[in-house]
Order: sequence, then structure tokens, then C-alpha cells
Amino acid sequence: MHLFDFPLMTSKVYLVGAGPGDPELLTLKAVKYIALADVIFYDYLVDERTLAYAKADAKLISLGRPYTGRKIKQAEVNEQMITAAKSGQTVVRLKGGDPHIFGRLHEEIQALLDANVTFEVVPGITSASAAAQVAGISLTDRRRASAVAFITGRLSYQHDPTLTPLDFGKFASFPGTLVFYMGVVTANVWSEALLENGMNPQTPVAIIFNATFSDQRVVRTTLADVITTVESEQLCSPCIVIVGETSVPFH
Repeated sequence: MHLFDFPLMTSKVYLVGAGPGDPELLTLKAVKYIALADVIFYDYLVDERTLAYAKADAKLISLGRPYTGRKIKQAEVNEQMITAAKSGQTVVRLKGGDPHIFGRLHEEIQALLDANVTFEVVPGITSASAAAQVAGISLTDRRRASAVAFITGRLSYQHDPTLTPLDFGKFASFPGTLVFYMGVVTANVWSEALLENGMNPQTPVAIIFNATFSDQRVVRTTLADVITTVESEQLCSPCIVIVGETSVPFH
């Protein structure tokens, strides 16, 4: 049986991880479902080269800036996926990185369950792994980092007052590597919290912009200098920030 000959169920949504950007980092299963989809709802950070695997008559729908001029709200995303699936179309919800890591996967699964729409999740390579590869570092080391924490840099409670603010200071004593997703805009908040709670100011930091894209950048600094580095280097999203002793490159 050919890779793309597997039968699909109708009224099904495939929540697919597109990986960090480079299409060569897609999984075989991701490519298979992209190629079979009737409609693909894709995050605006997904590399458009990934969409080259879609069939010619597939409907491609971006879910936000810069292609639509606005970021589509989650409730609207859920509604569009469910409507397409219930019309009998094979739907792929294409997410950057791995859907399980800050991809709002729980919210979309709950909406699909409530609508009685079957689904399958296809993991992808998360941006932290890609950023580490680009920076020439390891996220773990049995001598210096026996653990790794994935932390959102977004201050979600500012948009939803029912959410409890994340206490970044608690990570100051974490016995391993800290990886901040979406952490550049709030670098002043989390870095100051870490310093105030006793983390060494000279802790190495690597900031990776657009990992695996053609314009990727790696900027190295220390925890004490994160804020000035972000400003002087004019760093903006999307960035992964890696904090810890493993942030020093191999030599």
C-alpha cells in the first residue's frame, strides 16, 4: 500500500504538528494527512512551503496575521473546523511545532468532543528542539541539567482575568534548563523574577529567532543582560529563549 493510500474517516479532524518551519522536519504522517486534506486551517507561523504537499484543489485557510490582517479568535477557529468536518470534508488543523506544546490543543479537542466530531492528533517536532539544534546546544546534560521546563512567556491573565498569573520566580531554583516560548515581549518580566529569586545573573542565555527558517538568528547573552540584548538586537517574535548552563554551545 502506498504511503498516501490509507482510507480516512469522514467528519474527522486531524490536528497536525507542522514542526518548527523547515518542511524536511515534517513527520511522514503529517505529510500523508496534508496531502489528503480537503481543507487545511493553518497557523500564520506555519512555513508556507509545508502547504506544497496539499492537493491542488485543497482549500487553504490562514488563521491570522500577516495573511488575513487579523488573528482569528479561538472560538471562530473551532466553529470553522467543526462546520467543515460535518460537511463531510477531511480537515487538517495545521499547527506550528507540536500541538501538545502551547498549541491550544486542549481547547480544540474539547470543542470537537462537544460537537461529536472524531479527531486524531499528529505530534510534531517542537520549536525548543529545533532552536537547540540551530544554536548548537543540548537541552539536557546528565551533569548540568537533568530536567527541562517548557514555559510560556505570554501573560495570559492579561487577556483573561480568570487565569492565575504564572509565578516565574519559582523557576529560579529549577534544576535544569528553562525554555521560554513566546518570551521575548515579556523578557523583562520573567528575567527580573528569576533574578529577584536568586538565579545567578551570569546564567547563559541563548535567544533563537525563527529557528530553521532562512533568516534564523542565534543571539547569546546572560540572564542579567537579557533585556538590553533584546532591545539592542531588535529581537521580536517568534523566538525561543533557552536559559541555563546547557545554553553554552559545544566546543
